[in-house]
Amino acid sequence: MSISFSINLFSQEENKSSKSIIGEITVSGNTSFSPITIITYSGLREGDEISIPGEKISSAIKKLWESNLFSSVEVFRVKQLDNIVDLEIKLIDLPELTKLEISGVKKRKHEDIIKENKLQIGVKVTENLITTTKNYLENKYKKKGFLNTKVNILTEEIIDSTNKSKVKISLDINKGSKIKIKKIVFDGIDNLSSKSLQKSMKNTKKSKIYRFWKRSKYIEDDFKEDLVSLVDKYKENGFRDARIISDTIVTYDENSITLKIKLQEGEKYTFGKINYLGNSVYTDEQLDQILKVKEGDTYNGVELEKRIADDSDPDSDDLSNLYQNSGYLFSSVTPVEVSADGNVIDLEIRINEGKPAYFNKVSVVGNDKTNDHVIYREIRTRPGQLYSKSNVIRTIRELGQLGFFDAQLISPDFKNVNPNDGTVDLEYTVVERGSSQIELQGGYGGGGFIGTLGLSFNNFAVKDLFNKEAYNPVPMGDGQKLSLRLQASRFYTQNSFSFTEPWLGGKKPVQFSVQLSQTKQFLFNPVTYKADKSKSFNISGISVGLAKRLTVPDDYFTLAQYIGFQYYNLNDYNTGLFTFGNGSSNNLSYTVSLSRNNT
Repeated sequence: MSISFSINLFSQEENKSSKSIIGEITVSGNTSFSPITIITYSGLREGDEISIPGEKISSAIKKLWESNLFSSVEVFRVKQLDNIVDLEIKLIDLPELTKLEISGVKKRKHEDIIKENKLQIGVKVTENLITTTKNYLENKYKKKGFLNTKVNILTEEIIDSTNKSKVKISLDINKGSKIKIKKIVFDGIDNLSSKSLQKSMKNTKKSKIYRFWKRSKYIEDDFKEDLVSLVDKYKENGFRDARIISDTIVTYDENSITLKIKLQEGEKYTFGKINYLGNSVYTDEQLDQILKVKEGDTYNGVELEKRIADDSDPDSDDLSNLYQNSGYLFSSVTPVEVSADGNVIDLEIRINEGKPAYFNKVSVVGNDKTNDHVIYREIRTRPGQLYSKSNVIRTIRELGQLGFFDAQLISPDFKNVNPNDGTVDLEYTVVERGSSQIELQGGYGGGGFIGTLGLSFNNFAVKDLFNKEAYNPVPMGDGQKLSLRLQASRFYTQNSFSFTEPWLGGKKPVQFSVQLSQTKQFLFNPVTYKADKSKSFNISGISVGLAKRLTVPDDYFTLAQYIGFQYYNLNDYNTGLFTFGNGSSNNLSYTVSLSRNNT
């Protein structure tokens, strides 16, 4: 079946436009929509004054066409008496998808194909839908290494008693074999070896017998990325003018290709004199320690960029961060090549320091559940404080580590930036995410049914336990952690409860935690396959801990101390698991640990 689309513009006998009054409007053609619906949607009304041809007729055709419901839209003048004109709107509905058959891929992939291409039953089938589906699927599998993917889409008209225009789509995907890279050939290289260039291509590798754990298929996006890496490899070795002349794919056989890459290396350069302009806060010697480039060094454009401003690492030790972490929000560092005579590049590092910046107002938006004080106590940027990029970044990380917000969506927004006064407002935007878990499961194991109930609340609010209005479904927002877990079978029961307050007293980051546990187990009788309840052991325990964030050597260190007590009670439980089978025993423990976490 073929689907055609056409617009028949309003025809006329006269060469000049004339004013007419719409008389009767009728609807014809093959459409399931009522005439009233069509006429209303078109915007044409009986008694309206129109020009022939004119804007109203064109607008009506455009609206009907852009509804994406019709394959043909035509408007005719069927009768005219004096200045009264009767119009006919002739339409043909777009066919609906009534059946879809997919072949060439596994059945479990069908649902994804339907969702990704909007091929649900009942959708209007257009040439655009068919074309975009074909292109999408071919590109999708080509990106996965199936370069010879062919998608064939056939439509077949379905006739039933409803008289609606319907079609069946047969979608066949022929992925073919994955195309592997047999060879990578470089042309125009004299200074770097083919081996070193291939090593710099992290994603595009040629196939080798022994490389069965690494892919060697051709992925276009990965290859384009590796071409950039090739140029960077040259820049790292002094060839700042190196470039790719061409890249060509040559078919080696039906399952493999050869990649031919033609390069122009250019001349090799070294660093010459390096002068700093505009620096008053730091001396040339201090800046040299960060730049780490000396006269006579092989020119390395990639490393130079990182030493000026490494966009890939917000914590990098570069010149821009040196100023940004010292309050100079408005600073800029720009390297300028002032000479390249004799392949020796002289540089000027032009620095615009600007005024030191101070935070004027610091705020948080987006916290619908978490109370403000829980967030503000983690923020390391305070009103009146000197700006520091590192403090902004650390705040973002530590807010993400709370587990209450989507770490990827936390963003700092600078507002009311005033370089003249040296002030800036900072607004952190957060997006709440679910911080509670409920575990309810059952299963068969160890000779019987095991049931488990677990509740975990990572943003609990103990102070609102007796506030009915705070239950939604439980009191939340104070950053406390509370968990309860119960597990039981016919052989044992195991219960635990824990509570953590990360800021004991609310003034300093001193974490208080308490944990209670109780385990009771009966001896298994191998004769009856039942639990012998006259023989058992019972362990009850409690643990209390304090963990304090230190300031020396730095505030990434935490000192934690825990005191634990366990009570053992055994009743004729002689299995060798314990050193005794009857009676009771106590165990008191003290644990101290020192840790550092700067991630």
